[in-house]
Amino acid sequence: MVRKMSIVLFVAAMSFILMNCQKKAQVEGVSLEVSFSEETLTDNLITEMHYKWKTDSHFAGMSKNYMTFVHFWHKENMLFQDDHMTEVSTSKWEPGKEYSYSREIYIPYFIDEFDPQFKGEEELRLVVGLYSPYDRTEKSKREIFTKKLRISLPPLDTPEVIYEDGWYDEEIDSESFLKRWRWTAKQARCIIDNPHRDALLVIKGGVNLEALNEQKVIFMINDLILDEFIPEESFFEKSYNIKKEMVGDEDEFYLVIGTNKMFVPKEIYPGSTDERVLGIQISFIYFR
Repeated sequence: MVRKMSIVLFVAAMSFILMNCQKKAQVEGVSLEVSFSEETLTDNLITEMHYKWKTDSHFAGMSKNYMTFVHFWHKENMLFQDDHMTEVSTSKWEPGKEYSYSREIYIPYFIDEFDPQFKGEEELRLVVGLYSPYDRTEKSKREIFTKKLRISLPPLDTPEVIYEDGWYDEEIDSESFLKRWRWTAKQARCIIDNPHRDALLVIKGGVNLEALNEQKVIFMINDLILDEFIPEESFFEKSYNIKKEMVGDEDEFYLVIGTNKMFVPKEIYPGSTDERVLGIQISFIYFR
């Protein structure tokens, strides 16, 4: 009985060793360091995520161009992800090299400060690895880096963005590029707390190129034009460094989003009963 038990344990141990050796063989000679441009991470935060891939003398090269998966888990749910291709294709990586780059990420609102179990911080689990985008079985997927991140509430002076008038109700479609958005009327207005300091403004949205040609998008702060442009693609993302002098001395200011053209879905798409007069899709307004 003792001998049989020993054999079973030996087989189990060898299986464990072989499985781990196989896993390491996929990424042998590859390591990753990750850091952020912000010392304190919060929700509702745009920050730079810095990647530093390193290969050592044991790196044998990769025959494929692998994709990087970047998953942020909150408890059992994936809060968001930033899968991407490395700036230098993995098939071109060489031993003893370092491949560094940065990507902008947005940590969305997710902390419920009124939850009785909330203790001042939440935890996110960051998992980064490589996988083949052509492998639907996920057998090529290998974790290379994992870390627990402490996420705090935003500072008390973080400006609040209030959608005032000219907005339709929020729409959600997980299959859409924007995921969630609000349509504007010809002009839509937000009220934003004035932080009385310089801040970053980021606006993500889209236009319907099928319905409208040469549609202009106009951004205004109070009565001053911040930017106007005609998107060449269906989706756009604009970033602006807003100086405190631009928003004035009042405790609040207006962000106005307008357009020169609008459409009615019912008049364009067969079978549609949507009689709304639509301007621009806005999925994201960040001011901090």
